[in-house]
Amino acid sequence: MPELDAPTLQRGLDAFRARLGQADLAYLDACVHCGLCADSCHYYRMDPSLENIPARKLDLIASAFRRHCTVLGRLGLAGRELDPELAKAWLDAVYGRCSLCGRCSLNCTVGIHLPRIFRAARAALAAMGMVPADLQATVDNSLRHGNNMAITREDWVETVQWLEEELQAETGDPGARIPMDRHGAKILFTVNPREPKFFPLSLQASAKVFWAAGEDWTLASEGWDLTNYGLFNCKDAEAGAITQHLVDAMARLGCQTLVIGECGHGYASARWEGPEWLGRTFPFQVRSILELMDEYLEQGRIQVDPARHPHPVTLHDPCNLVRHGGLCEPQRRVLRRTVTEFREMAPHGAGNFCCGGGGGQLAMGRYKERRLQAGGMKARQIQATGAHTVVAPCHNCIDQLAELNKEFKLKVQVRTVAELVADALILPSPTGAP
Repeated sequence: MPELDAPTLQRGLDAFRARLGQADLAYLDACVHCGLCADSCHYYRMDPSLENIPARKLDLIASAFRRHCTVLGRLGLAGRELDPELAKAWLDAVYGRCSLCGRCSLNCTVGIHLPRIFRAARAALAAMGMVPADLQATVDNSLRHGNNMAITREDWVETVQWLEEELQAETGDPGARIPMDRHGAKILFTVNPREPKFFPLSLQASAKVFWAAGEDWTLASEGWDLTNYGLFNCKDAEAGAITQHLVDAMARLGCQTLVIGECGHGYASARWEGPEWLGRTFPFQVRSILELMDEYLEQGRIQVDPARHPHPVTLHDPCNLVRHGGLCEPQRRVLRRTVTEFREMAPHGAGNFCCGGGGGQLAMGRYKERRLQAGGMKARQIQATGAHTVVAPCHNCIDQLAELNKEFKLKVQVRTVAELVADALILPSPTGAP
């Protein structure tokens, strides 16, 4: 914890004010304390304490605003001074008890966008040097090494070459490729570093789908990491610098479309936040691989046999992909074609509960116990479906769901959409076969 002297606290207040737009100023004074946000929050549902109510978290933040930014506050008649004690309360509230999932706002009777306020508070904490160290280390890796797991270029290229050999063996096609740095390819595909590091078969599944569709695509030897934890530490300059890695890769390779692999915050960062961070419109499209797989099936570019997935399958909706990102239906259309029995969670879509791993929670070890406890709400949803397999189009969510699987003894498989599609593919004849 840094020394929270007067200049440090003032930097925090300045950063907080800078993040507030006109609507945010109204949000800070609009809460009617109806309590509906409490039942909307997975933290509160699993631990109904005062500190977990979103309105309570909002109150902690709004109190400093009233003291420092209103006439009554400057007269000492309203609000609470931002002192070290309140700054630590902010840290606990917006990092330790919030995944920025936004479900509270969806159910707010007056439409307060709570994650915007919580992100402004995170920006203030960042200005005071109070970002949890392990979360900041993840951002630093991206800035220093080009990916958040510090994978070297050599290791990345060797992994892709090995996976290409595996793809050739699986498809029976010696011409099957996982192209690297193909100039002028239509698509640049980006991935989560957890795939080459821990889940290489997930990357191979995506490559198999592209191969079956005859797609013109490539990976990049540099600028291939879709993740951006600058979305979570709320340092926009760092988030923009990470986004620039993708922009530079697109320019270097001359691709038309940046395709984001299965990652909720990666999609939201590149598709919606990136242009804001960099202050300009991208000269290329940004799409999700989910949209491409949906189109491949609709256009008949790939064929699948749903009988290869005979057990019930349910779908988890990543918050940044669905509630914040607006991408809800492509993955559902894909699964309805790919499996024999698709079961929705209740609620689902934009109303689905967060798994508990978002907002950078997986990168902050100090909050692990709370993260798993809050994830109990998602565990209940999964159990209620009776599904054999949980599909999550996001590797952060997959990591959290894998932990919940053990913690709550769910006995389910946790997989990506591409993995199910790849397993169900009716393969075209190898090159040169009759």
